[in-house]
Amino acid sequence: MHMPGLGGWILIGLVVLIFFGPKKLPELGRAVGKTFYEFKNATSGLLKDDSDQEGKQQKASKPNEKESDIKSHSS
Repeated sequence: MHMPGLGGWILIGLVVLIFFGPKKLPELGRAVGKTFYEFKNATSGLLKDDSDQEGKQQKASKPNEKESDIKSHSS
């Protein structure tokens, strides 16, 4: 399925204008903007959490240099 062309967007805009009226459009636009903003923050937070967990796992899998030095000197 493809995106509508310029004529399609104009038709969609006219239908929305008729359906909601000119007084409701700014309020509707703010609501949509806030929704996108919250969605973006939530998804970026999830991605950050995932990358933090991967970093912790990589650190846990690598031995600490001090511990390996202690083990090699005590042998």
